[in-house]
Amino acid sequence: MGDRGRRQDGVTRRSVLAGAAALAASSCGPRSASPPLRFWATSYEGDYAPHLMPAFTAATGIKVDVQSVPSTATHEKMLTAFAGGALPDVFVLPSGWIGEFAMIGALAPVPALDYVEDIVPSALALAQIEGKNFAVPWSAAPQVQFYRRDLLRDAGYDTPADTWTAWREMGRAIKHRRPDEFVFLTLLNWPDTLFSMLYQTGMTMLRERDTRGNFRSPEAEFAFAFYLSLFTEKLAPRALSTEVQDAFAAFAQGRYAVWPSWPSLLLDLHRRRAEIPRERWGVARLAGPNGFGPAAMIASNVAVSARTTQPESAWALVRHLTSTATELRFQQLIGNLPARETAWTLPQLQVPMLRPFAEQMRQPAMAPKIVEWERIQIEVQLVAEHVVRGLLTIPQALATIDERIDQILAKRRALVEAGRIT
Repeated sequence: MGDRGRRQDGVTRRSVLAGAAALAASSCGPRSASPPLRFWATSYEGDYAPHLMPAFTAATGIKVDVQSVPSTATHEKMLTAFAGGALPDVFVLPSGWIGEFAMIGALAPVPALDYVEDIVPSALALAQIEGKNFAVPWSAAPQVQFYRRDLLRDAGYDTPADTWTAWREMGRAIKHRRPDEFVFLTLLNWPDTLFSMLYQTGMTMLRERDTRGNFRSPEAEFAFAFYLSLFTEKLAPRALSTEVQDAFAAFAQGRYAVWPSWPSLLLDLHRRRAEIPRERWGVARLAGPNGFGPAAMIASNVAVSARTTQPESAWALVRHLTSTATELRFQQLIGNLPARETAWTLPQLQVPMLRPFAEQMRQPAMAPKIVEWERIQIEVQLVAEHVVRGLLTIPQALATIDERIDQILAKRRALVEAGRIT
């Protein structure tokens, strides 16, 4: 992705030393009495981040206390920590949270533009708030589809179809050969595939300066109708993730042929390759109404607390974590895809299985940058489940979604009308 110079060696050194050389030189003075930096991350990022710290500590003399925070409680934990003055010095935020934490004054602005130079444009666009930088992109994760090569081949397909109509026909062909199994692993409490479909129609999710819902639209109706058809034709199960004991095992056993998912699945596929050998699966971009298009994308970003007592050390850690060398190391450890353009020019990422991710990053879906968006996604998912279970028609559902969005955005609407926010 891009061709911004092949600077791996230079970036490797600067990632640790730029902005931290002075800290290393003074580490035997007052710095040695400083408490360790506190760093929070979630899931695999939190579990494996300690592996990234020895090089930083060796170069700077700064110790880092890493805490892995459960993903289901991260948002509340961070808000509570901010209210109590206990946020860590450095922490990881998904792009959708940056606006909220910046608004309440929790984030220190990125101090120099060189922190965000050489960033994949889509990852940077997701992270910026009104053109301002409050966090540095660390990894990017566009949604793609993982597929069973053998099951598709048996149905006459070398790779997944790229249009909705053809994709569903492919699903029918696979289902015809395996009537007792499903085709698409798209569970009802995993809303990302539905949102990818909505983005692919070109739909604008909100209207009136992001203060009202826009789901009573032809685009949303089109996306919901296609999504629903996957369940009514029994190509996807009417089930929640709690009803599927081990989604990976089900995919490995051939109970599903296509799994729309994220780069993190690459790690599970590597770890559990005894269950599903590498030659049996592939990666492709998601089908769209008329071919490939935007898809849901999430990104991790590293931020510094506005209240840190060690800002120089904190920003030195951000440089280290978001350097090309460290991002490539993390890609090896957990499959996270780097947010640095330079990383994508290097041999490690020049492998066929990563090409769909690289291509999808060039065509991202941009979610509305409002603090209420996460709540809105949950409401859409809940209403969509009622549609799939036959409790609401699509027109009823879209009207319900707009009503719920309008309720969620009532305060924002009042502030916009009063001219207090743009």
